[in-house]
Amino acid sequence: MVGRLERTVFERQPPPAAAVTAALAGSAHRVFWLDGLDRPAHPELVEQHAADLVVVGAGYTGLWTAIRAKERDPGRRVIILEAGQVGWAASGRNGGFCEASLTHGEENGRSRWPDEYDQLERLGRDNLAGLTQTIERHRMDVELERTGTLAVATEEHQIAWLAAEDGFLDGPATRALVNSPTYLAGSWDRDDTVLVHPGKLVLELARVAADLGVQIFEQSRVEVIDDGPVVRTARGEVHADQVVLATNVFPSLLRRNRLQTVPVYDYVLVTEPLSPEGKDAIGWQGRQGLADPANHFHYYRLTADDRILFGGYDAVYHPGGRVRAAYEDRPTSYATLASHLLTTFPQLEDLRISHRWAGAIDTCSRFCAYFGTARQGRVAYAAGFTGLGVGASRFAADVMLDLLGGTPTERTELAMVRERPLPFPPEPLATLGIRLTDWSLHRADRRQGRRNLLLKSLDAVGMGFDS
Repeated sequence: MVGRLERTVFERQPPPAAAVTAALAGSAHRVFWLDGLDRPAHPELVEQHAADLVVVGAGYTGLWTAIRAKERDPGRRVIILEAGQVGWAASGRNGGFCEASLTHGEENGRSRWPDEYDQLERLGRDNLAGLTQTIERHRMDVELERTGTLAVATEEHQIAWLAAEDGFLDGPATRALVNSPTYLAGSWDRDDTVLVHPGKLVLELARVAADLGVQIFEQSRVEVIDDGPVVRTARGEVHADQVVLATNVFPSLLRRNRLQTVPVYDYVLVTEPLSPEGKDAIGWQGRQGLADPANHFHYYRLTADDRILFGGYDAVYHPGGRVRAAYEDRPTSYATLASHLLTTFPQLEDLRISHRWAGAIDTCSRFCAYFGTARQGRVAYAAGFTGLGVGASRFAADVMLDLLGGTPTERTELAMVRERPLPFPPEPLATLGIRLTDWSLHRADRRQGRRNLLLKSLDAVGMGFDS
């Protein structure tokens, strides 16, 4: 009966609890992508400096902004200020899916900006092409793979969703690509996603930026931006012509943006390298990125040494909306992921997890980045990528530089760029609303995707909770 609650395949076919415990037993709470990388040190900012452009944040968004600024004007004096180390947060912790989409998928983009979606799609593909060209031109070692993404249906109602897409595959054809008994159908988008090593990408971006003459300062948390603008840290300051804020999930230095995003924690596992027998048992010769279309979805892929990265499903908001290291080790989320991984590939019965970690995502109510300026157009910002920043951060860099330039461009004329998303409510309403929404999304996954009144109401006002 339509609307009846049903258990998902991961609830119908769970592995033994002992298998989950054994899989996680030897895992280290450490980010696989950053483990063992040679990380060049950058100095702390001290005393006074001057720059044409100061970028706050040394993740993807900040580094792309610095690189694109130097490519436009090699003589431009650019300084990056990073509170911790280059790429230590979301840019070094994600799954490495680098997508062309700027709007978190076609459905979200068409529902919000139907008149300009085709333009956004073209700009997104141009952005991805430009990103890969930069990687190749600078010989960046980022383990780039042009595999595309294979979306897989694991519930009957999801088959119709994928059947409407190009590249649709029935169950046997999907399982011939990747052998999981949970797969009922699939859809392979071969062109709009590349895979990268996130840690290597962020460090290579820092290398390229430095090679272009950008000064990078670490352990230099910006405390305030005074009129001028003057960007101040605990031990130094930079007098700048222009400033870009690329702090994403961390509290904005602009009060107007404090309620525009909330930090939602994503949890990830990486296995030990698969044995030749294990690899044969699952196939996966095409090395595609994989994801399912549920509200609480999984994403997974192979690493260069044939480990399985498996993440997603839980998206946890902690009351108060703070970013804290204590939130990163959540045993229940890791156990859930391990259980779902073993359900997906029951033939890997001796699978062992080597790494587990988490990271905070800057979730925005429209599910993709927003942009703007402040301080008479001398400060630009972008945030709210909602897990899609690996590729879209480069587009954001160009948007912010366009806005600072003051001359309208195709990018700055987009409604997507000109409009601001709805803010989240203050606490404690934010916690209550997010918990009710999360409950509703779980319920929709058990009701053939049917959304309740709360989700329909959020859709109607543009709050955009679809995963």
